[in-house]
Amino acid sequence: MKVGVFDSGIGGLSVARAIQAALPGNEVIFRNDEEHVPYGTRDIDEINSFVEPILRSMVEDGCKVIVVACNTVTTNLIESLRRQMPIPLVGMEPMIKPAAEISSSGVIAVFATPKTLTSQRYQWLKKSYAPNTTVLEPDCSDWTAMIENNQVDRDKIAKIVDDVCTKGADQLVLGCTHYHWIEQLIKDSSHGRAEVMQPEQPVIEQLKKVLLSINSQ
Repeated sequence: MKVGVFDSGIGGLSVARAIQAALPGNEVIFRNDEEHVPYGTRDIDEINSFVEPILRSMVEDGCKVIVVACNTVTTNLIESLRRQMPIPLVGMEPMIKPAAEISSSGVIAVFATPKTLTSQRYQWLKKSYAPNTTVLEPDCSDWTAMIENNQVDRDKIAKIVDDVCTKGADQLVLGCTHYHWIEQLIKDSSHGRAEVMQPEQPVIEQLKKVLLSINSQ
């Protein structure tokens, strides 16, 4: 079965590879939007105008389900896109619920784009699952561009990670798939003070359920 994976840039490629490794019997088709990346500071209507035709092209190419491997798109547009698409969409969003549940310090940090952090969905996740947790949201607005351009400022990122750990964060949530490429740097920069959480495995488990449902029809 053809499984689509979409992201604004190269971030979702790590997700596509993880899905292919976990579900080798399926054909994974990866698409991104190199022309317009990054999405994190763009207008939502503008993002929708970029994403909708790309997803439609993936449907036309035979994808039976699409993983939207972009937190910005998921938190702002997933419900609208689901109404527009004739196939299931699996989204990716910051893992606030599990991070808050397992935090010992009561402090977590979410690394995400500005548009994710200001989305109604993200605000709902915080209110619903972390009402008694301190959620730190450091400025990561230039991280996606760094990663896309292969110009990662390791010292700058390490300083941000050190800062949130110093403030007590013991769970570091990667709320953008681009950041999966620097997961080891983030881990190393925490110096064992925090765990890093990213949603590839939960998304794969959800995708398995969707594929099972499709196959049973």
